[in-house]
Amino acid sequence: MKAVPSKWIILFFLSLIWGSSFILIKKGLVGLTPFQLGSLRMIFAAVFLLAVGFKSLRNIKQHQWKYIAITAMMGTFFPAFLFSIAQTQIDSSISAVLNSLTPLAALVLGALVFGLNFQRRQIFGVTIGLLGSVLLILSGAVNHPGQNYWYATLAVAGAICYAVNVNLIKKYLSDVNPLSITVGNFAVLLVPALIILFTTDFHEVAHLPNVTTSMLFVSILAVFGTCVANVLYFKLIQISSPIFASSVTYMLPIVACFWGILDGESLTLVQALGAFIVLIGIYLSAKK
Repeated sequence: MKAVPSKWIILFFLSLIWGSSFILIKKGLVGLTPFQLGSLRMIFAAVFLLAVGFKSLRNIKQHQWKYIAITAMMGTFFPAFLFSIAQTQIDSSISAVLNSLTPLAALVLGALVFGLNFQRRQIFGVTIGLLGSVLLILSGAVNHPGQNYWYATLAVAGAICYAVNVNLIKKYLSDVNPLSITVGNFAVLLVPALIILFTTDFHEVAHLPNVTTSMLFVSILAVFGTCVANVLYFKLIQISSPIFASSVTYMLPIVACFWGILDGESLTLVQALGAFIVLIGIYLSAKK
């Protein structure tokens, strides 16, 4: 019996981990503001990673630190706040679907900025995916008048940040150990995250029961959804391609919608159609 390639095994586990991240963000926002959640996520992850992988920083060459810093901002810092703010107004399952635009953005940016080749079919896939996302957002705005669906554009911006990140890692950091990249990223982010946290009222509310419960969800999110997932993701980028690695987002909406339904969320038929169109677009753009 033929062994399953390691890239598919990594892709499967990443789907489960990242697909569960959106419900953890939702639970974390019960007691925390988006800026508290985003900064705590980075602080918890940084402390954990530096404790277990500090020695791996020696593998990063001096000239590579600028790319480590840029990927830290694009792959973690900005998305952590963009998705947290977005989910104050939109459901976690919708946020996951919009996150699935990452491979489309990776294709467009790869072609326009990083010199990657593309085919006409892939442009067709990008167009379909964008139309599906527009349908998803417009339908959500109509069927959930109590939610501000302009916030959905923040989730789209987060997906674009992820797309920039995956292309940068493939082009400039392919020869760096995945653990070194991850630890380096969070070593860069620790101080900015601490500054942001202490500009909030966190010190005044940290003792409240709902805040401590939210912090538990954020700690799980940090260790698994950030630390473990990033190491796996960087490894996947190195052994495959930016488009294949980004295709982890195929499965995220399925996992996220499962958790969302358990938590009382629902998708209308039109939103489900929009999500399906997005995934068709991603499939066409990533297919060789």
